[in-house]
Amino acid sequence: MSQTAEIAIDATLDASGLNCPEPVMMLHNKVRDLEGGALLKVIATDPSTQRDIPKFCVFLGHELVSQQEQEGTYLYWIRKKSS
Repeated sequence: MSQTAEIAIDATLDASGLNCPEPVMMLHNKVRDLEGGALLKVIATDPSTQRDIPKFCVFLGHELVSQQEQEGTYLYWIRKKSS
């Protein structure tokens, strides 16, 4: 079992089947609704999220805790920055 499978998440965003820029737009809206320090799991199928989601985190100051690829599905664990 991977380490990320044991992390307690606060919310999940499933952006499967959506293409750029939709996953990041949905991520932006979802993160806005979370408390500072909350952990969000993002599920995506668009390969461009491998570039876009890390950049999103750096730009807005959120922590990209982990990212994985499993058979064409991209998984991200993002901790919202504390205010």
